[in-house]
Amino acid sequence: MIDLEALKAWINTNPLLVSIIKFIIILGLILIAIQLIRRYLKKRISNTVIRYKAQKGIELVGYALLIILAIIYFSGSIKDFTIVIGLFTAGLAFTLQELILSIAGSIYIFLVKVYKPGDRIEINGIKGDVIDVDSIYTTMMEIGEWVSSDNYSGRIVKLSNAFVFKGPIYNYSQDFPFIWDEFNLPIRYGSDIDLAKSMIIKIASEILSEYTIDSKTDWTTVVNKYYIEDAQIDPTLAISLTDNWIQFNLRYIVDYKKRRYVKHLLNDKIRLEIENTNGKIILASATVEVIKIPDLKVNMNHKQTE
Repeated sequence: MIDLEALKAWINTNPLLVSIIKFIIILGLILIAIQLIRRYLKKRISNTVIRYKAQKGIELVGYALLIILAIIYFSGSIKDFTIVIGLFTAGLAFTLQELILSIAGSIYIFLVKVYKPGDRIEINGIKGDVIDVDSIYTTMMEIGEWVSSDNYSGRIVKLSNAFVFKGPIYNYSQDFPFIWDEFNLPIRYGSDIDLAKSMIIKIASEILSEYTIDSKTDWTTVVNKYYIEDAQIDPTLAISLTDNWIQFNLRYIVDYKKRRYVKHLLNDKIRLEIENTNGKIILASATVEVIKIPDLKVNMNHKQTE
């Protein structure tokens, strides 16, 4: 049997400990409620994007509620709120600087919309697709490293949100989900240059027409939003003369996720069309080509000296 009188006496003599136990119970109930609501939303919402945002929203609201309850609970009244906040902030600033900066970074990412899940970014020298943003870390699927072009390496990278304050952030998809790309073609001197120019521009216009049309609307929005000059959206071709060949530089706009594939299509189609010109257009190379071996004359007639 529990001695109620002894229990009451213990409670009266240990008010702080009792308060801590009560708060732990409240804390547990709130955390359980957060998890139950997250599971409910996961089952009820079929759209992946909406489900992710709803779950993150519930998580943030729950954590904010816990902080406010802790401050009010242990401060005794709301009038001491600012004093407690000041002391709490000063202590954390000294002992948990990186953690606070990470939490501040997550708030900054959310409010300013620096990036969001689904964006392709480069931050702190790491490039990849953002797959999750929580209160401390940004999780990315890495691109590049030992893998060429814009392919996944297979590594999942967790990066502190504090890095949004420590350096530049390159966003490939925000506002304008297209990038400019280019490659060079060496054409041998003596080729039909006018035919080569018209052929390359025609191929580029056909393959890139979808990206050109889609990007024009987005680029107009960017020009209206930011202080930036208008740019050429259609494929362009520039020619420069070198010691060995005529260099064709093709510049074009493409979806940031299809850069490698589109470059493959352009190169393959141009190669086939050059082969069909029956020698009118010839690709140059840096190999040494021997055009003609000079004639050698050997005089076999000679007098033998004694």
